[in-house]
Amino acid sequence: MKRNGRIALGGVVAVVLLLVFFQGVEWEALLAAFRSARPFDLLLVVAVTIVTYLLRAWRWGYLLAPITPVRFDRLFSATVVGFMTGLFIPRAGEVVRPYLIGRRHGVATSAAFASIILERLVDLITVIVLFGLYLYVLPHPAEQSRGALFQALRWGGALAGLGALVVLAVLLAFHHYSEAALVHAEGLLRWLPERLAHAVAQGLRSFGGGLAVLRAPLGHLLAIAGQSALVWLSIAAGIHANNRAFGLDLPFHSAFLIIGFLTVGVAVPTPGMVGGFHESYRLALTEAFGVAAGPAVAAGIALHALTNLPVLVLGLVLLGREGLTFGKVAAVAEETRNHAAPTVGVAGEGTAR
Repeated sequence: MKRNGRIALGGVVAVVLLLVFFQGVEWEALLAAFRSARPFDLLLVVAVTIVTYLLRAWRWGYLLAPITPVRFDRLFSATVVGFMTGLFIPRAGEVVRPYLIGRRHGVATSAAFASIILERLVDLITVIVLFGLYLYVLPHPAEQSRGALFQALRWGGALAGLGALVVLAVLLAFHHYSEAALVHAEGLLRWLPERLAHAVAQGLRSFGGGLAVLRAPLGHLLAIAGQSALVWLSIAAGIHANNRAFGLDLPFHSAFLIIGFLTVGVAVPTPGMVGGFHESYRLALTEAFGVAAGPAVAAGIALHALTNLPVLVLGLVLLGREGLTFGKVAAVAEETRNHAAPTVGVAGEGTAR
């Protein structure tokens, strides 16, 4: 019932955000924007999305390498299935992906989950770097609003960057001084029932082991940084192609600002990121670049559909091959929340999608 309640609440939030998204839109202008969209650029969005997930799987292999080597096809399958299940059950992918790798490679799920936390952190840092490049370094397009919103974005980007560095420092400290941290944690856990305290302590030890990549050689870490740049440049290319499809003549690097808006929007836990994705994309186009509501709403609908369609199709194909059903996914997600909540809570603070 708790799971169903969360999904129902997410659905209500999605509906409210969609009502805001469509508010004031002239339907004729919306239909005209869809009719004038360029098919080639829309197909390019789909192609770039597939490339993005290939890059994500490749990078995840590097994050897992100090724990265990995993074949690329296994990484890609787990990545796609994880993101696909997240479209139906918010945050399920963060559990399903480490579950699939842990089940087949003898790795504790907590250790594999640590790689997901690091992946989220690396994503956040990369997004902030691109966001900062747009705000402070790269030339702004003529359409860029330079009022109070722009100043707020500058402050927000700086604060987000500081927060990401703090989280990275905490993870580094936890990994390098894990034994001392675990001794203190076990002292605090004595207040819990013995069985629960033991399970949480084991989870923390496994999680610390999953941070082994933080001690990898510099070349390995630089490779992960380069892979992350490719992941987000690929995402930016998809946004740019989508803008072009609807006749929005914005430079490529304007996608860096839009990514910043979308990062906030998809953090809203709604099924399929519906509502939060749409409204954040519309706000970026209309408020930051002065795009009319019709084309902005049409572009938001198209980008959401085209970036999720490949994941949905491939994920449904691969779900059975992974021996999963949606019922099993829901059960795994709920079991992990119930039995590993302390671990998830510690790891998840300060991270973004």
